[in-house]
Amino acid sequence: MSNSQPVPTRITRFAMVNAYLVPEDDGLTLVDTGMGMAKRIQEAAATLGAPITRIALTHAHGDHIGSLDALAAALPGVEVAISARDARLMAKDKTLQPGESGTLRGSYPGARTKPTRLLTAGDRIGSLEVIAAPGHTPGHVAFLDTRDGTLFCGDAFTAIGGVATTARLPWRFPLAYVATWDREIELETARSLRALDPARLAPGHGKIVENPGAAMDAAIG
Repeated sequence: MSNSQPVPTRITRFAMVNAYLVPEDDGLTLVDTGMGMAKRIQEAAATLGAPITRIALTHAHGDHIGSLDALAAALPGVEVAISARDARLMAKDKTLQPGESGTLRGSYPGARTKPTRLLTAGDRIGSLEVIAAPGHTPGHVAFLDTRDGTLFCGDAFTAIGGVATTARLPWRFPLAYVATWDREIELETARSLRALDPARLAPGHGKIVENPGAAMDAAIG
C-alpha cells in the first residue's frame, strides 16, 4: 500500500479519547465523535478547510458517540453510519441477540440521532472499508483506509502506554478492557486485524502508531 496519502487528523480529549478526520475527495470522514468534543472537531475541520460529510462510528459506547447529537445538529444532512448490531445499542436496546451470551459492559447512553446507514463487513464508507471487529461490543467494526493502510481500530486495540488488545488487562489503561463484552471474541478480532498488516494503527485511545505489526503481535502474545 502507498503511504502517499495524508495522515489522518487526530482530535483528542485529555490525550485519551480520540476522534479522527480522514481527508476525502468530497470533504472529510469523521471516525467516532468522542464526548464533549463537538466544538473541537468542528474547529479541526475548519482548519483543514473541508466539510465533514460523513460520520463513521466504530461502536455505540458513550465515549465514541457522545458528541454525535451536537455534531448532527450542526451538520444538517451529514451521513451517520454504524453497524446494524450496534445501532440497536445506540437506540438503547441492550437485548442480546441469538448466539450472543454474557454481559454487555461499558456505557450505552444512546443518542437522539438516528443512523442514516447501517454498515456490514465489506462495505465502503468514503475511502474506508468496513471490517467486522466484534468483541468489545457485539457489533464493533474497524475501518481500513485502503489508500494508505491506516486501520481505525476503535477499541479493539488501545495505545496508552503501549499497544494492547482489550481482550487482556493492561495495567496502564484498564478502562477499555473493563468495558469489553466478550474477551475471547475480542482476541480473535485482534488476530484478524493483525492479519490485515496495517501500516498505521489509529486507536480510540492513545496515539497513532506507525508500523504497528510487532507491537500488535506482542499484545496478542
